[in-house]
Amino acid sequence: MRIALVNPNTNAGTTAAMVSIAAEVAGARARVEGHTARFGVPLITEPGALDRAAKAVAALAPSLSAADAVIVAAFGDPGLAALRAALDVPVTGIAEAGMAEAGVNGRPFAVVTTTPKLAPRIASTAALYGHLRYAGTWTTDGDPTALTADAAALEAALTKAIRCAADSGRVEAVVIGGGPLAMAARALSAAGPVPLVEPVPAAVRLSFLRLGAEIPV
Repeated sequence: MRIALVNPNTNAGTTAAMVSIAAEVAGARARVEGHTARFGVPLITEPGALDRAAKAVAALAPSLSAADAVIVAAFGDPGLAALRAALDVPVTGIAEAGMAEAGVNGRPFAVVTTTPKLAPRIASTAALYGHLRYAGTWTTDGDPTALTADAAALEAALTKAIRCAADSGRVEAVVIGGGPLAMAARALSAAGPVPLVEPVPAAVRLSFLRLGAEIPV
């Protein structure tokens, strides 16, 4: 089985990190191949960049035709609809999958991320997927680009935001919202005040489900 993981930003290092996580989850039953956007920005922090990323993802469609499943690995799921229209294989977004796991059985959940300018788009995405108990987005302090360049600072900032979301009393799970945050999400996943959902592994699991394959644990 071949899974194509599409990174909608232009940072090949982010692609490699997400591929390594996805491959770990998929195990020997699937080969995960990374595809990086050919144009756009190295980090999507605002709506205009997200819209351009959607075009970059759509432009990759011809190179994805040999895959058995495709994952769009940016939290706004940019280009998801375009790829679904162009390809005859399951296409899954990490926001779609992460929110599905966090909101299972109507569980109230929050998104924690580094990009406050994208909070309205995240809310729209939750509404699009029918999550009536989405409780909002909590964001980290500081510049998103600087944070993602400093793993320790990123983990500390995310931990603080996760605690703030949990302390609100309105959430029972948290999704870490962003492909470039995948390594930090993995590091923090076992130690949180509420269950923490990693969107890249969630997308791998949903891809297996849509292929009718046994879902990796």
